[in-house]
Amino acid sequence: MKLALLLLLGSQAPVPQDASWTEREWTKARTHTPLPDPRPNPTNRLADNPHAAQLGQRLFFDARFSANGSVSCASCHVPDLGFADGKSLSMGLGRTTRHSPSLWNVAQQRWFFWDGRADSLWAQAVQPLENPKEMGFDRVSLARTLRGDATLRAEYEELFGALPDVSSWPERAAPGDEGSELAAAWKRMSAEEQRAASRVAANFGKALEAFERRLVRGDAPFDRFVAGDAKALSESARRGWKLFAGRGNCRSCHSGPAFTDGEFHNIGIPPLAGGKPEDPARYAGIDRVHLDPFNAQGEFSDAPGGEEALELVTLERTPQTFGEYRTPSLRNVALTAPYMHEGQLKSLADVVRFYSTLEGATQVGHHQEQVLQPLHLSSEEAADLVAFLESLTGTPARNALLAPPSSER
Repeated sequence: MKLALLLLLGSQAPVPQDASWTEREWTKARTHTPLPDPRPNPTNRLADNPHAAQLGQRLFFDARFSANGSVSCASCHVPDLGFADGKSLSMGLGRTTRHSPSLWNVAQQRWFFWDGRADSLWAQAVQPLENPKEMGFDRVSLARTLRGDATLRAEYEELFGALPDVSSWPERAAPGDEGSELAAAWKRMSAEEQRAASRVAANFGKALEAFERRLVRGDAPFDRFVAGDAKALSESARRGWKLFAGRGNCRSCHSGPAFTDGEFHNIGIPPLAGGKPEDPARYAGIDRVHLDPFNAQGEFSDAPGGEEALELVTLERTPQTFGEYRTPSLRNVALTAPYMHEGQLKSLADVVRFYSTLEGATQVGHHQEQVLQPLHLSSEEAADLVAFLESLTGTPARNALLAPPSSER
């Protein structure tokens, strides 16, 4: 009986399919797979509500939520481009200063934007809505547009309650820079009206988060190989894993099932326009997330006293955070060229070449990441590392998530 039990338990464990991998390499590999469920977000009580996800899907593809009626969330997060946009710098109403990150498996993240200036997906969603270079919309127009569409209004009010009466509100208004017409109109609104408009914006973000949490793409060849499928991974990709886990030391930042530590680093990548980097990145992002009215501590959070809020209390800006950017996930990375926070590197081969040589890496005093050393890869080793990165491309999501939903539930 005991022997039978041991045999049963043994049959459930991953069986090594490559004798060239050491047991230590197999142990490391198992820390990267399988991809877990998205991390819970108690600050959004509807984060996993299917009806909220359907509303969020409608909002994601709807260009009416932009100043000129031509830009939607999907303009910079294109399903066919890995939910990125294929550009170095994203383009909405104008050219932005950052590259659009992929939304695949985005709910695995803890901080959002390259500088971490939002602490939830729903808080993140409000910022491009009102950014004049992205969607250029405003909170009053958002409420008016939702009220004016029967389907959107019905779905919104079923989830969040009645939309506010906007009859006495200005046509357009939002908090912003002193002197702007939107900000002047916002100041003329009462505190109660401002709070109501901001709550609509928060709920807009919460519905979008519910949709984006469904953008999961796992079950990659690497996952299947580690689970026991001997044919899932090419010989080149297997050698690439050994480099990734060994001499490359890539796991120091790209760890865990999402292949990211979720933290911020300065790897010295030169700016797209050349010269020395001037973007403070995480250094400014920490201040911005503290000041964000939609953060986990704020009045629109569904868990203002929870762990996420506590993390904000302990979050501290230091000089070392200057020029640090969030470590991106490497899952599905082959789908989302170009790479880095300004799209400076056009291909995975270019990324591997940078880490191999550190050619052009910038030095900004003591802010430079010290862990990086040139790898001096051979051409075959570089190709193997690219093959491994390509093996992290997961199984496509359901087609139903890649376009606006039907009008029916």
